[in-house]
Amino acid sequence: MPRILGVDLPKEKRIEVSLRYLYGIGPVTSLEVLEQAKIPVGKRAKDLTEEEVSRITHVLQKSFRAEGDLRREISANVKRLMDIGCYRGYRHKKGLPVRGQRTRTNARTRKGPRKVGTIIAKKETAKPAAKAK
Repeated sequence: MPRILGVDLPKEKRIEVSLRYLYGIGPVTSLEVLEQAKIPVGKRAKDLTEEEVSRITHVLQKSFRAEGDLRREISANVKRLMDIGCYRGYRHKKGLPVRGQRTRTNARTRKGPRKVGTIIAKKETAKPAAKAK
């Protein structure tokens, strides 16, 4: 099982698919890395030699940002937005959608599960009082 940039790649898959397990590496970037490292596209990850793994690692470190470096850069960018107090930073801080999506319905991914307690409390206050005969 090859290990690149601290991530174990699945050994049964083809190498262009296995490289996508790295954060920040997609289909196009995967093919570019293999082309620069001079590794055939159809090769399985388990069939890679140590020398080929080191060539892939070298190409990734030299030409692309992936895994830890990319995660650090993205979190620093988000933190900067929150520190300067801009609208996007405010939305990140509150855990709401950042790019203009609606929040009246949907947005459950960012907002999390519905808060049931507030819905029940609203229903109880909205009930009319029982009539006395």
